[in-house]
Amino acid sequence: MKKILFIAMITLLSIANTSFAKDRIVKIKVVHTTDVHGNCFPYNFITHSQWKGSMARVASFVKQERKKYGKNLILLDNGDMLQGQPSAYYFNFINTTDPHLFASVLNYLNYDAANIGNHDVETGHAVYDRWISECNCPIIGANTIEKSTGKPYLPPYKIINRDGVKVAILGLITPAIPAWLAENLWEGLYFEDMVKTASKWIPYIQENEKPDLIIGLFHAGQDIKRSVEGFAENASLEVAKGVPGFDIVLFGHDHQLEYKLVQNSAHKNVVMANAGTNGIAASNIEISFKLRDGKVIDKSIIGGLEDINKYAPDADFISHFQKQFDEVNSFVSEKIGVITKTISTRDAYFGSSAFVDLIHQIQLETSGAEISFAAPLSFDATIKQGDILMSDMFNLMKYENMLYVMSLTGKEIKDFLEYSYYIWTNQMSSASDHMLWLKESKTEGDENRAAFQNESFNFDSAAGIIYTVDLTKPRGEKVNIVSMADGSEFSFDRSYKVAINSYRGNGGGGHLTAGAHISKDELKSRIISATDKDLRFYMLEYIRAKGEINPKPAGNWKFIPDDFVNEAKARDYKILFN
Repeated sequence: MKKILFIAMITLLSIANTSFAKDRIVKIKVVHTTDVHGNCFPYNFITHSQWKGSMARVASFVKQERKKYGKNLILLDNGDMLQGQPSAYYFNFINTTDPHLFASVLNYLNYDAANIGNHDVETGHAVYDRWISECNCPIIGANTIEKSTGKPYLPPYKIINRDGVKVAILGLITPAIPAWLAENLWEGLYFEDMVKTASKWIPYIQENEKPDLIIGLFHAGQDIKRSVEGFAENASLEVAKGVPGFDIVLFGHDHQLEYKLVQNSAHKNVVMANAGTNGIAASNIEISFKLRDGKVIDKSIIGGLEDINKYAPDADFISHFQKQFDEVNSFVSEKIGVITKTISTRDAYFGSSAFVDLIHQIQLETSGAEISFAAPLSFDATIKQGDILMSDMFNLMKYENMLYVMSLTGKEIKDFLEYSYYIWTNQMSSASDHMLWLKESKTEGDENRAAFQNESFNFDSAAGIIYTVDLTKPRGEKVNIVSMADGSEFSFDRSYKVAINSYRGNGGGGHLTAGAHISKDELKSRIISATDKDLRFYMLEYIRAKGEINPKPAGNWKFIPDDFVNEAKARDYKILFN
């Protein structure tokens, strides 16, 4: 009897051990970069100095994590690689025969999937189609739709199988691209609402793929209130909460560092992560799966944002891309002219400035327009006295915008400026008030916002007219246009030829739509002419032709009253630039 009982106990123990042996834990690491903006090397080709972030430092972090996780590391990027640093511009438009640097980088680091961002689309079909074709990983995007077929132009999602676990990654881009970019850049395409697209594809993926984990890869921010002309520009949070099925939503576009947990409409937790910009951080998420009989029965997610600046640039990465580095460095070091005085965007926030007025001058002389609108597109940029190098052109003109000439009435010009100065300046009641519309604290991770309530690249001033901006007045009553620059009459009823960059001309920032009250549909008919190359190219040609630039403020506009402005300027300048 004892022997039989002993055998039975062994049998039961064996059965228990067999059952236990069927359970196993699989750990998968997800690393996510976003809005790298051409920052491949730990070197700023615009300022010719060592720099933070970069794909070279990301390479060190990825190498470290692959030693731990092997093939169970999933590496993803969220778009806006092809604009920002001259390293991107050079391989977009100058060296178009060699493999694109940023396809080579994705391939070298073995990215599993990537998204396309609005600034990638801004480069035009020829550039981003070439880049996509050279990438080994899929560039996904479920809501980038081909007009002729009604089907996604890009693969809508990617399935990744790792160690018995199936992961689905759905790509989405902000649909607000038509509000910023000329149609020729995205010809043949349109961009669906993110919530609508996710609501369609998530049930399809769940039913047909039956994944164990669903990741959203969204080139869009999370603040749904920031919409442009009816487009839900930043709908990542709305999708995460309103479309059940996502376990993780990796997002970007707004450059805001973020890692948080939200609950969706089905009362399930969703991890949301945004790695900021310029490769300064990476989403660093570990998912533990419990499998039994080959099926996932449980999972847990932990993670955060990894500070990439604490990693040294990967020596193997630097060596591998040394040739490309040298090419770009040679490109940006070319001398194109001389400037007799140092100019800075810092002055542009407080009145007529030599920096922005040089842009105005180039736009007016290049286009033949009567009036020019322009803004300091880089928050804090300087061109130093002496030789003007190719790199300085990326300070003068940050983006690859075209130059438009548009027909606007005097009243629309006034309303445009009222809108600009409203989002730029505070309404003062005493000299102790701020003259600029500032936040309580600076926005981490995005230099363009700094301490401003709104993006500084939307602070347009005008040339060709003489005017004042009264900081004691409310919105709509700040701007007083005295005359044309030559002293002739300025009329609200007359139409004028206005030089303006294509981002603004297509409705970007809302100056023409919310400000001048021109419908989005009407904007196209107001365009008299458009350049076939980007504005930076014409600035380059202008400076080469002149040889020497003698910059000075035009002095055609100013903030008033003087006593308020003089006292407040010093305080606000210190807040912005410490």
